Amino acid sequence: MQSIYQPHAAAVIRRCRRAMLAPLASVLLALPAHATFVDPRDMADLSIEELANIQITSVSKQPERLGAAAASVFVITTDDIRRSGAGSIPEALRLAPNLHVAQSASAAYAISARGLNGSNNSAPNKLLVLIDGRSVYSPFFSGVFWDAQDLMLDDIERIEVVSGPGGTLWGVNAVNGVISIITRSAADTIGSLATIQGGTRGAQAAFRHGWSTPRGAWRVYGKHLDAGHTALGDGARVNDARHQSQVGFRADWRFDAGQASLNGSAYRGASQQPAPGLISVDGSNLQLGTVDTTGANLAASWTRRLADGSELSLQGYLDHTQRSVPPTFSERLNIADIQFQHALRALGSHRIVWGANYRRSWDEVTNSDTIAFLPARVGQSWSSLFAQDEIALRDRLRLTAGARIERNDYTGNEFLPTLRLSWQAAPSHSVWAGASRTVRAPSRLDADAYVPGKPPYLLRGGLRVRSEVASVLELGYRGQPLPGLSYSATLFHNDYDHLRTQEIDPTRTFIVFDSLMEGRANGIEMWGSYQATPAWRLSAGFTALHQNMQLKPGSNDLAGPGIVGKDPSHTMQLRSAYSLARGKDIEIAVRKVAALAQQAVPGYTAVDARFGWQVTPDLEVSVTAQNVNGGHPEYGPAATRAEIPRSVALKLVWGM
Repeated sequence: MQSIYQPHAAAVIRRCRRAMLAPLASVLLALPAHATFVDPRDMADLSIEELANIQITSVSKQPERLGAAAASVFVITTDDIRRSGAGSIPEALRLAPNLHVAQSASAAYAISARGLNGSNNSAPNKLLVLIDGRSVYSPFFSGVFWDAQDLMLDDIERIEVVSGPGGTLWGVNAVNGVISIITRSAADTIGSLATIQGGTRGAQAAFRHGWSTPRGAWRVYGKHLDAGHTALGDGARVNDARHQSQVGFRADWRFDAGQASLNGSAYRGASQQPAPGLISVDGSNLQLGTVDTTGANLAASWTRRLADGSELSLQGYLDHTQRSVPPTFSERLNIADIQFQHALRALGSHRIVWGANYRRSWDEVTNSDTIAFLPARVGQSWSSLFAQDEIALRDRLRLTAGARIERNDYTGNEFLPTLRLSWQAAPSHSVWAGASRTVRAPSRLDADAYVPGKPPYLLRGGLRVRSEVASVLELGYRGQPLPGLSYSATLFHNDYDHLRTQEIDPTRTFIVFDSLMEGRANGIEMWGSYQATPAWRLSAGFTALHQNMQLKPGSNDLAGPGIVGKDPSHTMQLRSAYSLARGKDIEIAVRKVAALAQQAVPGYTAVDARFGWQVTPDLEVSVTAQNVNGGHPEYGPAATRAEIPRSVALKLVWGM
């Protein structure tokens, strides 16, 4: 060990770097009434025209038609989720053609939009995820712990997936996309509903009950899941089984000039950590324990329409999470967030919305001999002010200009502007263009990580780390070229600067995080739907991506540019939804994902199928088969990544 402190001991430094990466990676693993069912014969419960008129809020923070949004946005409806047979939020997100969803273990996913699906020795960190307006993007590592994000999927109204920058309205970290999961109003879930699903990969059960009051409605739910272990390509068992229980509620009230909502949830989960485990600095194997997760959150929102036609809204939430990853670290994180927004009445050709946001976090880490976050206790705050003006230049020409100023404790003030132009060329055709600047602010993993947990350190944090910057140009089309056919296509160009690198100190005795990489990404994303017959709908999607990263002068992180190898050069999907007869429907989906150069993940094609039968108005039975054509790996090093297997599941949904 003494040799690593001698000058020019490059070979030893490389070995120490490898030993350091393993613990860092672990951080990232870590009362009866009748329910109403949708008639499966109404394949397209929403016609192509009605789909274009879905009201979304993620693009402008105000309700607007999907067909008029000046952004690349795909909407996953509650019926899409039901027909797919998805059993989790990540599985539901596979329906979005503008996302890359890669699974590496039973409950481990890497999810991204437009590339960078895992930055330098880190998990994907440029995608903002919201559940009913509550951010689940962790300031601990600038990503999402997908194993902790769960809902009763039957209660999701829609998922809005925006690929591209969203910093002006949503703040730093909305770099390559925004996923907004919106649950159904309690007024839409009156009665009782029970679901049970079991199959070769595990089982889950949930129960929900909703009731109305003179001015509103309530619902409560409970859910439990058991996910079984996976296996390596050679059949060896991977100890990654997971168990989680969750309860929650939602209440909604309407009054003369507005509405209010209150919702919350609490969960407890446990996941096994797969072998081979971690390697300590001295080369010995570390004994892995169970990853325990707990959390609770409470969110409230209030909206009021004023007499002058403007609208005020206020939202706040409290979020508590705990994660224990033995033997490396445990973390307790509390977040308080409050947001204010004022949408002014139309002022001539101007439609202005402005608002402010303040967030405070209290983070406490229990360190170990393997890794430390110093200081162990940190309080951080984020404050921001934004404004956006949508200007009607002509009857069919709109210009949207906006900006946000956000302050964080690591890099100070960040400026996030956007400019978008939308032209309604014809009633069913629109063309739009956008130019934006957005950033990812540093996290505790970037700035406060030390390896090992006690001096002398091989990694000494990242005090030199800057915000990662993306300047983005977009050009898109959305329309209905033919009756029954909808189509969307977007070209994009991203210029990145100050991407994180891992540098050997000039003394060659330790490593630091820095921001000495830049790069570019060019791509296209497109999707469409075709109503072939009243009972048959086809949907397809395609993405292509080319990335090029370069080191800046002074960097010695030769592995840094290789991060582009974690993204496929292209993806494709085709879905066929067909109503066989009244009460019986079948959906078949084919996904193709190109190979990942880094870690040599081969390309794969996956075929999924689901058959659903509405036995009675109150009972639906469905069978879902995933990876019908065989198992495949999707992400991670060959020695440890799971082979995502062929699986079958039976699901019962019973309304009472």
